[in-house]
Amino acid sequence: MPKIQTPYYLIDEKKLLANMKKIAYVREKSGAKSLLALKCFSTWSVFGLMSKYMDGTTSSSLYEARLGHEKFGKETHAFSVAYSKDDIQKLKDISDKIIFNSVSQLEMFYDDVKGIKVGLRVNPGISYSHFDLADPARKYSRLGVLDKNEVMKVLDKISGMMFHYNCENGEFASFSKMLDLISKKYEEALKKVEWVSLGGGIYFTKDGYPIDKFCKKLSEFRERHGVQVYLEPGESSITQCCELVTTVLDVVKNIKETAIVDASIEAHMLDLLIYRINAKLSEKTGKNEYIIAGRSCLAGDIFGEYKLARKLKAGSEVHFADAAGYTMVKKNWFNGVKMPSIVVKRLNGKIEAVRQFEYRDFVRSLS
Repeated sequence: MPKIQTPYYLIDEKKLLANMKKIAYVREKSGAKSLLALKCFSTWSVFGLMSKYMDGTTSSSLYEARLGHEKFGKETHAFSVAYSKDDIQKLKDISDKIIFNSVSQLEMFYDDVKGIKVGLRVNPGISYSHFDLADPARKYSRLGVLDKNEVMKVLDKISGMMFHYNCENGEFASFSKMLDLISKKYEEALKKVEWVSLGGGIYFTKDGYPIDKFCKKLSEFRERHGVQVYLEPGESSITQCCELVTTVLDVVKNIKETAIVDASIEAHMLDLLIYRINAKLSEKTGKNEYIIAGRSCLAGDIFGEYKLARKLKAGSEVHFADAAGYTMVKKNWFNGVKMPSIVVKRLNGKIEAVRQFEYRDFVRSLS
């Protein structure tokens, strides 16, 4: 591999392809289409590969929808917690489906989106999430319409419904139980729509997931209600396909040894800081104990505590595993720390630095 200055995100297309094949298998066996959730992963330099196996993209904003339309192609589904008038005027020219988060917005913009398939996000009042912060059915949630009667009143205005109620749900039994509850609770409404999105957060590409049972469940739901089912995989699309490659700059000791790398969890793996999760390492374990920390001034800029088979010193490379989801889309210029390059290992083994960031990018991000 050619020497590339750290830090950088390294996306391996062979590992990405393994996820894509599972997604294609689900479509073949269940009839469910899959849309890439751009809020999780928007690195368009690998869309050429992903678009061969997925059916389009789903978005959370005008810019994401435009990116999906321009760079991915195929179906473009637009969703936003709240649209502006300007958003709608631009989205209606590039979207195959526009999904509203509330009845009030549906009614506000219904005349503007005539001729486009319109959907409504429904909050079923159930969810799966390890974190309250990410729980779409949390108390006072603003995400989707909770009152089934309100949904029924606007069925003549919509062609589809979206239920996004999972977050990293790798438990098939949980998914199955909740889908049964939704199927029963909204049966009357489901008979009157053409399509249903079950959202993302269903971890069906992970090793050991009962994918055939998953396909059977989806197929039964589709046939019972006569709808086209959509999935919106984010993490499931890109799990285990990327590393954040860093270099140790210094090792300091305050009772415990701390290795400081040339990246930052706040700037480059922000989701882990938000949810208080340790970064995963692509390392053999051993007896050498280290805190691995970022180079920003934030005292809590800590990737985690680890026991490694090797000793770390200035110049040692450290690879953080599973670093695609919610990283590149959230990276920022905190402290002016150098932003990681984006590097792709193509299917043929060629290493390509597709994006490198410089001082001028830092300057242009400000005013």
